Amino acid sequence: MSTTTLQVVGFLLSIVGLAGCIAATAMDMWSTQDLYDNPVTSVFQYEGLWRSCVTQSSGFTECRPYFTILGLPAMLQAVRALMIVGIVLGAISLLVSIFALKCIRIGSMEDSAKANMTLTSGIMFIVSGLCAIAGVSVFANMLVTNFWMSTASMYTGMGGMVQTVQTRYTFGAALFVGWVAGGLTLIGGVMMCIACRGLAPEETNYKAVSYHASGHNVAYKPGGFKASTGFGSNTKNKKIYDGGARTEEDVQSHPSKYDYV
Repeated sequence: MSTTTLQVVGFLLSIVGLAGCIAATAMDMWSTQDLYDNPVTSVFQYEGLWRSCVTQSSGFTECRPYFTILGLPAMLQAVRALMIVGIVLGAISLLVSIFALKCIRIGSMEDSAKANMTLTSGIMFIVSGLCAIAGVSVFANMLVTNFWMSTASMYTGMGGMVQTVQTRYTFGAALFVGWVAGGLTLIGGVMMCIACRGLAPEETNYKAVSYHASGHNVAYKPGGFKASTGFGSNTKNKKIYDGGARTEEDVQSHPSKYDYV
């Protein structure tokens, strides 16, 4: 799978997961009434994070929001906080990942910058998915605990032969939506982190090469020019500079103020 395909698929999965987290947080069916062994079936009750609802057999539904914050259970408030944090992180990472897509070119943004943005958004998507999964799991654990406690208190007196009517709640549809949405967001974040490696430019190691210029002895005189490469014979060439009687060896060994080497 190419880097662009991996990045786009992870981005789409994260979008679907984030939308599922928002939907699960807004749903009212986090816990639904357990109808097993319940003689009263004309009323169906279900609760969410923000309000509780009652549906009658006639089809009439009445919902009442929670008008208090401090009076709510601590676990319910923790679930609210986890879901909100997951949604906020997912929204921020969604904005970052849009600019990090390789198929979208904005100005002169380099691939290294896109790789860093992809990695950042992927990590934030992973944290967002973990928050959603943790929030849903905490609420599910609370439901399981309350369910078995309610079941134990339903049978009282006469060796458990007398059954008291008590409302028990079981898993609602919002829990399954939250689990699936958190998993999709988590998988999308992992895919974007993997795609980051393909976006990062490869480092090229250049070996240092030293260049040694061949030695040139160049003598400048107001009245003449001499250049020797040092690859000639060792014979002494008798050449006259400025009409003097000095040889080439004398010029090199005794430079004057007009010589530049």
